[in-house]
Amino acid sequence: MSLSAKTLLNYEQMELLRFTTAGSVDDGKSTLIGRLLYDSKGVFEDQLDAIRKTTQKKGGEDIDFALITDGLSAEREQGITIDVAYRYFATSKRKFIIADTPGHEQYTRNMVTGASTADLAIVLIDARNGVMVQSKRHGYIAKLLGIPHIVVAINKMDLVDFKQEVYEKIKADYEAFFQKLSDEHPARPLVKDLTFIPISALKGDNVTVKSSATPWFHGKSLLEQLETIEISKDRNLDDFRFPVQLVLRPNLDYRGFSGKIASGVARKGHKIVSLPSGAVSVIKSIDSFNGAMDEAFTPMSVTIRLEDEIDISRGDVLAYPGNEPQCSQNFEAHVCWMVKEPLALKKKYLLKLATGEVKVMVEAIEWVRDMKTLEKNTATELKLNDIALVKIKTLKPICFDPYSRNKVTGSFILIDELTNNTVGAGMIAG
Repeated sequence: MSLSAKTLLNYEQMELLRFTTAGSVDDGKSTLIGRLLYDSKGVFEDQLDAIRKTTQKKGGEDIDFALITDGLSAEREQGITIDVAYRYFATSKRKFIIADTPGHEQYTRNMVTGASTADLAIVLIDARNGVMVQSKRHGYIAKLLGIPHIVVAINKMDLVDFKQEVYEKIKADYEAFFQKLSDEHPARPLVKDLTFIPISALKGDNVTVKSSATPWFHGKSLLEQLETIEISKDRNLDDFRFPVQLVLRPNLDYRGFSGKIASGVARKGHKIVSLPSGAVSVIKSIDSFNGAMDEAFTPMSVTIRLEDEIDISRGDVLAYPGNEPQCSQNFEAHVCWMVKEPLALKKKYLLKLATGEVKVMVEAIEWVRDMKTLEKNTATELKLNDIALVKIKTLKPICFDPYSRNKVTGSFILIDELTNNTVGAGMIAG
């Protein structure tokens, strides 16, 4: 049966929540996602039939929910998640995109990739094991990436008889760990909310509906938390940033600058400054696919026309005078190294930030984070999956914000000029 036009329109207008999941081996992450998709009717019948048959072949009785998400044959054989997989589902309240990321240390780069666009992170902890090293690593990466909402799902509560004292002990331990991270980076904004939910992914307790097995828990079920968490206020509407993607000149009478508003609000008649040149003008008009408008805001894609003919090209950034990004040839950044060939100091790489690109070199490695202990160690090179604080020097000035303030103008990728491979992902410190 085809969907009605009204249903399609309602679906298009629904708010989208992107969230990522992380958990150690056997914490039940794939089972949890499978349960969420199954209970929200996000799995097709033919897929369910195939999963039931596979479950029966393995000696199971009903459905192995992990098979819904572990799509690679290597994942099914080993019972682990290897690559990032994106899953889509919707309820009557929201649309969702799940970034199912690996929990293994050797797949840190995959987790960073999958979590980079998330509004919320779910960190799974096995109630039998408590807070493990990997649980801390996942929380550290989520905080480093600036994910504003973190849900700690304490799983397998059925295997500890749903004891409240087990839940409270894990909650206290993880809160203490997160406070330590916050004390280490006082300049970074704190995670907006850290929520704990006791669940059984296998049995379904507190996953989509509240469970009678935890009468002592007064919070929301996991799905209800996902449906109701406030994300509209997470957008930065204070700092207008417009990285120019294209100079549009369809005829002699029209010259506009097209791109996606990274943050803030563009308003007709407001004075702007083009960076890094520093040239000043006034917004003459704001054009979109739907016509002209007096104002536009993140994350809309628009074309901005100015009162004056000033020299602007791809990679330049428009901002309001007095509220401008930094423009410099030197900055510090957290970098996740993504290839087997180590980072070479003083070697030239290509850095892409927003719509701009520039040649750079890494001048120094301040420290490398030990992903097992989370201690900072000295190092002379970066290896695959390392996360480090480095000093970068660019060939010419670029404009940027600290990643903690603006993800678009504060994040970048490093590219090897010879192979054209992406070798690193970075977040500007500050």
